[in-house]
Amino acid sequence: MQLRDLSREFVRQGHSLTVVLPSDSLDQAWALEEMDGVQVLRLKAPRTKDIGYVQRTLGELMMPFSMLSNLRKSPLADTRWDGVVWYAPSIFFGPVASALKKASGCRSYLIIRDIFPEWAVDMGLMGRGLPYRFFKAVANYQYSVADVIGIQTPGNAVYFDDWKQRRAGELEVLQNWLSDAPAGHCSIDISKTSLAGKKVFVYAGNMGVAQGMDILLDLADALRGRMDIGFLFVGRGSDAQRLADEAQSRKLENVLFQDEIDPDEIPGLYAQCDIGLVALHPKHKTHNIPGKFLTYMQSGLPVLANINEGNDLVEVIRQEQVGTVATDGAVESLQQMAEALIEQCEQDQGLSSRCRGLYERLFCPEAAVKQVVGALQK
Repeated sequence: MQLRDLSREFVRQGHSLTVVLPSDSLDQAWALEEMDGVQVLRLKAPRTKDIGYVQRTLGELMMPFSMLSNLRKSPLADTRWDGVVWYAPSIFFGPVASALKKASGCRSYLIIRDIFPEWAVDMGLMGRGLPYRFFKAVANYQYSVADVIGIQTPGNAVYFDDWKQRRAGELEVLQNWLSDAPAGHCSIDISKTSLAGKKVFVYAGNMGVAQGMDILLDLADALRGRMDIGFLFVGRGSDAQRLADEAQSRKLENVLFQDEIDPDEIPGLYAQCDIGLVALHPKHKTHNIPGKFLTYMQSGLPVLANINEGNDLVEVIRQEQVGTVATDGAVESLQQMAEALIEQCEQDQGLSSRCRGLYERLFCPEAAVKQVVGALQK
């Protein structure tokens, strides 16, 4: 959704944009189409979604080379670009960005939203052995291609000290962004579900290891006696089915899981809810302002967050008074905050307006596009 919104804003500001994407579903080498004024070039590449970690790594490693091979067969093979912008994750796009940059003699801008493999080490998913060194080398190569790297919070600058010393690249904070969108149709009608009539805590997005969402089920369990409160989880991810099965085994009647919905339906979903949930595993040491936080602010939803200590998002939530945040990993703390936030929603008439105001001030895509274009034109 973020890349879609950024692409639309580039076009709105009068730029000609081509988005190059890998696709494992193509029968031919490439496919060219237009969407919302954006030229989209899909290049056949290995599958990297919903498969085992080893297969995914091999697929990701081969992906950029497959894309480059198939790009040479496409109508855009000889196109010269004014600038190259790419987004991490994934850490494997470096060869594509490098080839496009060198062929066109242009500047490049890397938007970092996932500092891998550092977060995986923090989570205990890998040590600092051979796999870490491999992924770190891939990430460092990607960094080396960039003239400018845009990180999402000041706290993440420490991870790029070596990069700044090795080359004359620029590092800057590029705030997350999200296009404004009115609440419209949503395929999920809460009034026709078991959560009808309740104050709804909603989580919409990826449900994986990095989110550490088990504590949200523990929270629902702790609040099962509150018949006026319900929890809605919408999305997919490596932990989605496990979490749904766990909720069923605990007989959590205040919890409802739904499949992923179209991003355009999200505002319509949030219009039916009361509080947005943010979850990041407490073992994280990197700083992260999740895209879902922006969607909550856009919709005027205060947040209940369980995130890692020291994350820059902690101070954003507290200073802007747009919800409550726990960093101790204790369900008791989260329960107290959840119940207090429900009461605040009923009494604080300015809460929703503060959320909207924060979105409008910091997270609109217009500022992001101007910042990226300015960096490419230097």
